[in-house]
Amino acid sequence: MKIVKLETFGTEFVCFVRVTDETGATGWGQLSTYCADITAEVFHRQVAPHALGTDTEDLEDTLIRIIEREHKFPGSYIRRAQTGLDTAIWDLRGKAAGQPVVALLGGTPGPLRAYASSMRRDITPEDEAARLCKLRDEQGFTAFKWRVGAEYGRDVDEWPGRTEAVIETVSKALGQGYDKLVDGNSAFTPARAIEVGKRLEQNGIGHFEEPCRYWEYDQTAEVRRALQIDVAGGEQDCEFVMWQMSIAKQAVDVLQPDIMYLGGICRTLEVCRMGHAAGLPITPHAANLSLVTMCTMHLLKAIPNPGKYLEFSIEGLDYYPWQDGLFLGDPYRIEAGHAIVPDAPGWGVEINPDWLARAAYRVSEKT
Repeated sequence: MKIVKLETFGTEFVCFVRVTDETGATGWGQLSTYCADITAEVFHRQVAPHALGTDTEDLEDTLIRIIEREHKFPGSYIRRAQTGLDTAIWDLRGKAAGQPVVALLGGTPGPLRAYASSMRRDITPEDEAARLCKLRDEQGFTAFKWRVGAEYGRDVDEWPGRTEAVIETVSKALGQGYDKLVDGNSAFTPARAIEVGKRLEQNGIGHFEEPCRYWEYDQTAEVRRALQIDVAGGEQDCEFVMWQMSIAKQAVDVLQPDIMYLGGICRTLEVCRMGHAAGLPITPHAANLSLVTMCTMHLLKAIPNPGKYLEFSIEGLDYYPWQDGLFLGDPYRIEAGHAIVPDAPGWGVEINPDWLARAAYRVSEKT
């Protein structure tokens, strides 16, 4: 069916997309979060004009043609904008078939193990340990991730001594029998990353994410060679050549595409195929509770090389106030440390009409 209308409903932080085909059927997707108002402009100027009038069954080719037509503008913003088209059409396809997206991808709905993911560096090691232990005891999480270093910190810590303290304090408080992960967010040079990594090994932490500047694949590969634990990365990589380079240089043990940053489900599936061919698991980046986490849940239940768990943000409205009221009901409940992939058609979530009514609206239509 031909696409006849593409609408956006957005704020500075998040923007939903509604696609309508010639039968009047609709689907909901989302542009990538952050500067979403800028991404909406890119969507209507550089994505929608090429998508209107195309067939929803030709999505993969349409995404390629958009980049061919906009070849002077490679990079992050156009990929973030393409995500809105991609995720909306996958929702439309699911609703048309009466199936959840996970089923269209070859998987099944149901429980999916999650890790409790902290986004904060302004928190003391003691307070971080306390809130992760509370999630362990009350919601049954069996895996946890917290932050070390300072984001792009050039080896300067968030405050002196925090990295060493938070590694040891949180790990000891959680105790044995749990998966423990840390995220460096490009904080370190290789020498310092290796030093931190050895401390992680000593404290039973098995996953070191983005230890060095993410675009310096040789640096990350150096860290990986020096450590026994998994080194992970890829959340910022939005072009296939980046993934090809990371895999060729054997930079990481775990690939972490972000569906929203990368350009949607179709392009993420291609990265999953690259990883599968190289024997690498996929543990996507999904750092907030907008639509990105739900899309990631459907993907992980369908691919042949999923990682051990889903990233699940534990941050509420004090950290992400823009998450308030995005959906009706609670699509992100945790049961015994597992998120639940819904069996309803499409993504299985309903965007809150009150939120949509307050959002900035724009439409592109087939004339």
